Amino acid sequence: MWLITTLIAAIIVTAAWFAAPKKYRLDLPALMLWGAGIMIFIDHVLGYEGGQFLEMQTDGLIANSIVLGIGMIIPVFVVWELVLLKDRRKGKI
Repeated sequence: MWLITTLIAAIIVTAAWFAAPKKYRLDLPALMLWGAGIMIFIDHVLGYEGGQFLEMQTDGLIANSIVLGIGMIIPVFVVWELVLLKDRRKGKI
């Protein structure tokens, strides 16, 4: 499900990128989210051994896959906010 979570976030941010003013730099999180979605999809395809392709549980530290997806999206927005703060300090916004 972290694949679905990441792709839904990518679709939402991309749609917002078309509607929002360019000063918000939504191109950065959209690009990062689409890149993450593609990497997760390739990981799923290469690691597929039969059974369910999208699982709700993980074997890792975070057991719920939706929480894992949200945890993977948070750093994207943190980096985006840091870029916006840097641009604001330089007077570009």
